[in-house]
Amino acid sequence: QARGNLVCGVNGQLPAFSFLDPNGEMQGFDADFCRALAAAVFGDATKVEFRPLTTQERFTALQTGEVDVLIRNTTWSLVRDSELGLNFTVVTFYDGQGIMVPTDSGFTSLSDLEGGTVCVQKGTTTELNLADAMALNSVTYTPATYDDVNQTYGAYAEGRCDAVTSDKSQLNSVAKGVLPDPTAHTIMDVTLSKEPLGPVVRHGDDQWLDIVKW
Repeated sequence: QARGNLVCGVNGQLPAFSFLDPNGEMQGFDADFCRALAAAVFGDATKVEFRPLTTQERFTALQTGEVDVLIRNTTWSLVRDSELGLNFTVVTFYDGQGIMVPTDSGFTSLSDLEGGTVCVQKGTTTELNLADAMALNSVTYTPATYDDVNQTYGAYAEGRCDAVTSDKSQLNSVAKGVLPDPTAHTIMDVTLSKEPLGPVVRHGDDQWLDIVKW
């Protein structure tokens, strides 16, 4: 309140969750939650500074106080909740991890990806879930890891990997908003995990936790 604005950590590159529109305004589901929180604190939804963060940066930025809250399509997991000095508030979007492939590849199952390359973002539950699922199904593959959304789907669009994996909501939104021809890609009928997404704050401030939660 003394600073006069809310600093909200967001993705900034993910259509439908948080992304810059043609006018340079941050839009999307997560961005709207940031504005709602600013309205609750200041009575003014415009008093929010959006801080785009990569998957690698997001938790450190919250831990060090660079941002007040992380509202960035982030999965609530036991390890994150217990080991990072953070508190998850509520689930705002319940998702599941999927895999997208070129339609003309004919791939329909994990076994079809034997010996292939899969694009995935670093430092995500997605990366770990993929490894677990492939090991469980005895599928040998090569992960191609990237720091952010644009790099990941750019590599996939250029054919540098046979498939790309993330939350199904992300696969849908990126396919429609980023890939040159959305109809040329298919999300396989496979769900690798449960992904409860929601806002995150630091441990040690119960009042702030309650404000963000409500």
